[in-house]
Amino acid sequence: MPELGKVDREFFDEYIYPHLGADREDVTLGPQHGVDFGVVEFEETAVVMATDPIFVMPSLGFERAAWFAVHILMSDVAVSGLAPTHLAVDFNLPPEITDAEFATVWETFDREARAFDVAVTTGHTGRYEGCNYPMVGGGTALAAGDPADVVRPDGARPGDRVVVTKGPAIEATGLLAIQFESLMRGEVPDDEADAAMDRFYDMSPVEDALAAADAGPVTAMHDATECGIYGGLYEMARAAGVGIELDRDRVPVLPGVEAACDFFGIDPWASISEGTLLATVDPSGVEDVLAALEDADIPAAEAGEVTDGSGLVVDGEPTDHPGADPFWAAMAEYMQKLDESA
Repeated sequence: MPELGKVDREFFDEYIYPHLGADREDVTLGPQHGVDFGVVEFEETAVVMATDPIFVMPSLGFERAAWFAVHILMSDVAVSGLAPTHLAVDFNLPPEITDAEFATVWETFDREARAFDVAVTTGHTGRYEGCNYPMVGGGTALAAGDPADVVRPDGARPGDRVVVTKGPAIEATGLLAIQFESLMRGEVPDDEADAAMDRFYDMSPVEDALAAADAGPVTAMHDATECGIYGGLYEMARAAGVGIELDRDRVPVLPGVEAACDFFGIDPWASISEGTLLATVDPSGVEDVLAALEDADIPAAEAGEVTDGSGLVVDGEPTDHPGADPFWAAMAEYMQKLDESA
């Protein structure tokens, strides 16, 4: 297990995968490393579900932190192509959170859930010793719909085109720039620092995924979270038993990303990028998907192709899974620098 961040595939296969409880016929997609969601089918209905930590960084401000937290929970079911419908939430809160701060968090959860027609159906809330920011609990999002509308994570096929929204390091840029603004100022030009901070509200792929799936035909989708675009595309290729070729120059790179990643010393292509949607699309539907994303004001481009091979090839060079995301080490390093500067 890595010291920080998600477990790798080897750990998953050795410790987690052999112990998954009962085998049930209604589970049509179970746990897999690098796959965002699972699926249970009941008669004519598919129920997609995904669980994630509740990630709240008070230094972002509680409203902004809560916006990000609830979108993290909804994003992994959205990449199934079904709109989120239900949410279960468990808050294990640190003792120092005030009632007013929690009210801001919960009111934001409520606002964002209502915006996507999502109902909160169950949960748990309490303050406990030993609980610390930013991981303050966990939640499960569900989406219910027609099984035929589910976009499976292993659905990429040779000949499909690769569509990428927003580009690399969206989350790494937005979080690090806001968290360490005082350290960036004076070292990074103000316009670049401002642009990096503006990436924060790009950190949700929910609208990206729903717009792409509605336009279709989309064969697979994945949120480029830990290990970023390289990790996400590698995982999509592995899940489907295909190869993916990426032309990096065709991927959009949003303002502020390169400057922020240079300052923090991280590779944007291997860095966490919640908000970046990776999709494989049948060639007949690429123009429609790109048009739908443009109508939603979401930057996107066709940037590669699915092949008969295996793994990820970037600009003609075989590229392995990054293994560890540089975001976590950068966060720890600059937290120490921020403490020293204070």
